[in-house]
Amino acid sequence: MPIYRNSSIDWKPSPVVALATSADDSQVAAAREDGSLEIWLVSPGTSGWHCQLTVHGDPKSRISSLVWCHAGKMGLPGGRLFSSSIDGSVSEWDLYDLKQKIVLQSIDFSIWQMAVAPSNSSLMHAVTNSDHIGNGYLNDKSNDSDDHETSESENDSDSDELHEQSVVEDRRVALACDDGCVRIYRITDSDELIYHRSLPRVSGRVLSVTWSADGNMLYSGSSDGYIRSWDAKLGYEIYRITVGLGGLGSGPELCIWSLLSLRCGTLVSADSTGSVQFWDSRHGTLLQAHSFHKGDVNALAAAPSHNRVFSTGSDGQVILYKASCESIGPNDGLSSSEVIKKWIYVGSVRAHTHDVRALTVAVPISREDPLPEDKVKRSRGREKPIDFSYHKWAHLGVPMLISAGDDTKLFAYCANEFTKFSPHEICPAPQRVPIHLVHNTIFSHTSLLLVQYSCRLDILSVRLENNVESRSSSGGHASTSLLVQVKSKASRKIICSTISNSGMLFAYSDHVKPSLFELKKGKVGQGEWIINKRQLPRKLQFAHSMIFSYDSSQLIIAGHDRRIYVSMFSLIEFHFLF
Repeated sequence: MPIYRNSSIDWKPSPVVALATSADDSQVAAAREDGSLEIWLVSPGTSGWHCQLTVHGDPKSRISSLVWCHAGKMGLPGGRLFSSSIDGSVSEWDLYDLKQKIVLQSIDFSIWQMAVAPSNSSLMHAVTNSDHIGNGYLNDKSNDSDDHETSESENDSDSDELHEQSVVEDRRVALACDDGCVRIYRITDSDELIYHRSLPRVSGRVLSVTWSADGNMLYSGSSDGYIRSWDAKLGYEIYRITVGLGGLGSGPELCIWSLLSLRCGTLVSADSTGSVQFWDSRHGTLLQAHSFHKGDVNALAAAPSHNRVFSTGSDGQVILYKASCESIGPNDGLSSSEVIKKWIYVGSVRAHTHDVRALTVAVPISREDPLPEDKVKRSRGREKPIDFSYHKWAHLGVPMLISAGDDTKLFAYCANEFTKFSPHEICPAPQRVPIHLVHNTIFSHTSLLLVQYSCRLDILSVRLENNVESRSSSGGHASTSLLVQVKSKASRKIICSTISNSGMLFAYSDHVKPSLFELKKGKVGQGEWIINKRQLPRKLQFAHSMIFSYDSSQLIIAGHDRRIYVSMFSLIEFHFLF
């Protein structure tokens, strides 16, 4: 079958602004700049990575961060997903009804980041094993025995490590706010966040926040170059750290974009000077400082064992730092030597072409893709064939790092062997433009193409230009011309759309209701094309998906209320309801 090419469709995928991993580590949520949220299944197989669902949120509310916490006694295993916005509101994402629910109305100040406190009630200890699913990982199946990379060849207690899991009641969430306050709310089973307390206001904006492993301490980073340690129960400041002292910037020139608290008591900071610093969280003293980034460091993440830390930023790099223990003092057996932990730079990977804004760590728990029975024979040549190494490290229970940013793509890395294997591109073509092509329409058998954009529909006529000179599979070029353009009411985001085989009817749905239109060719002197709006039943719910029947006599709608509606155009009522 010949292939025709056309470049008239405007494809502009939206950047990823935040990532979060589900409570059972099986899913990754990616929030985009246009207000949409994607849920990706974490998979060890290359074909298993797929977008399970997309929730179209409010495009006017810019998401600043995501948190995914345990659901408590009742709820899905993946937990509950929340997002904060620059407009000062907090939303919960209903992954069953596919909608965004506001659980905290705007506080009149931007929320830059959220952090959920670990629960310290009813702690249960669990020892990891090969079938463990969660924050304990066993990676002995993924590591090759002939690993020569000493900086990453050790398992570093990622296997058989003792972790604490909790039976969750009410959870606390801290909000880093633009007015200089850290506000703490409680997550309950209700549809609202319950206000708990506010920490004293500081100079500058609070840009980052994180909890200690026991949930008793809270750390905040501000635009004034300070990291502050807080008593989460009593709400007073314990100490503050001047991050820019002796660095590349200080005071109002330095922003603390991300903080990470490790179980060993180390606090990690990432700032606008390109520095990643490791601090003793008990005393606030500097342990290690690295400045390998060439711009702002936007995000931090840690491996499950908390002995590896990843950073990323505006230079597109993802950098790995690894904990290394050293002994200081006499070693004669009479005196005890002091063991100190250092954080060394291991290496970097640059898979993204633009700023990287978010990092998260997840674990595949779905089945693996079967390996091919017959080995593929590689032809000899000067150029080395591309090495698809994803299957060498992506296995069940092996942690992987996920990154995303302004280039709209998502990449997966091996968290245990970061520099040994190339990253895997999860989504090569993000947010593909929905298109519907119909042939042999009633308009002189002209082919029509329906293109769905965020707030409008374009209907194009398609004309094929055969390539007579070429005998290849390429049929030539397909030229298009715009016939009509329909914009959604009040610039509401379009969820789905469809066009009939006859080309005479087309429909779309936003978050309010579906709409049906009729396309006619105008008479001489009345314009080229005419659009008439057709009436649909008033009680019809907005749709997640829709399609016309083969003979174009019925419109089939998958409604928001989890019902399927079949509407005949001869009657302004439902013909079938499932």
